Amino acid sequence: MSRKTVVVALGGNALLRRGEPLEAETQRQNVKIAAKTIAQIAEEYNVVLVHGNGPQVGLLALQGLEYKKVNPYPLDVLGAETQGMIGYMLMQELKNLLPHQEVSCVLTQMKVDPQDPAFTDPTKPIGPVYEEAEARELAEKYHWIVKPDGKHFRRVVPSPQPVGIVEKETIESLIAKNHLVICTGGGGIPVKCEHKTITGVEAVIDKDMSSAYLARQIHADALLILTDADAVYLHWGTSKQTALTNTTPSQLEKIEFDAGSMGPKIQASCEFIKQGGELVGIGALHDGLQILKGLAGTNIVAD
Repeated sequence: MSRKTVVVALGGNALLRRGEPLEAETQRQNVKIAAKTIAQIAEEYNVVLVHGNGPQVGLLALQGLEYKKVNPYPLDVLGAETQGMIGYMLMQELKNLLPHQEVSCVLTQMKVDPQDPAFTDPTKPIGPVYEEAEARELAEKYHWIVKPDGKHFRRVVPSPQPVGIVEKETIESLIAKNHLVICTGGGGIPVKCEHKTITGVEAVIDKDMSSAYLARQIHADALLILTDADAVYLHWGTSKQTALTNTTPSQLEKIEFDAGSMGPKIQASCEFIKQGGELVGIGALHDGLQILKGLAGTNIVAD
């Protein structure tokens, strides 16, 4: 019996947790932890791994602003940099754990519609968290838009919907050869295609939306979204918060989730299930395989 294919979406905050220093060694240690979970899943499933890049791309953008002798690099270029950086660390640690498994990292461009309304309403948090006063000061200095992120504030940028994967055939070819494929990092490098010419755009695509889009394109059996919460919660952050264990798209669509965090995950999950996916699991990194088995986190299946 052939193994099922799962797209695993690994949150950027799983690689750099809130409040941790944004340093390479910190990421390396967190990647080691993440790789152990991914390796466990890869023992039972064909894995296609997508990672977030919110903290990392925000840090690179901030570093670029501080060096005045060159113009800051645009977000699409920074997205490519983070794909290479994080992909390299994941690829290395996974190969150390799975020496007989082929592991490949594909620099991935994701097409977006330049007329997407997301460009007029930025919602995607990037970079470190700030206290409100510092966030307001940086926003004025760098012409940022900042919005609340829990008890803190972060810079937010446009997050358009994915409409096409430039390297789709390459990814499918590697999957067919039983590679563990790391791709569409950070949601993919945002690009537009006009008059048969591909160019980058200033945005960061939501990693979960891209993961669900990728899962549909390659006909994956399951989508696993690993985040810094152990499940999807009702009334999150209040005394009434309750974890959802098993649910369906019709149930979730009656609930309003935060547009900057859980909202895109729920939207992506529902779209995947509606278009034929068997299962979406959402939960904590260390519970990865248990979530797929229905023993942890939140499982979403068809109505």
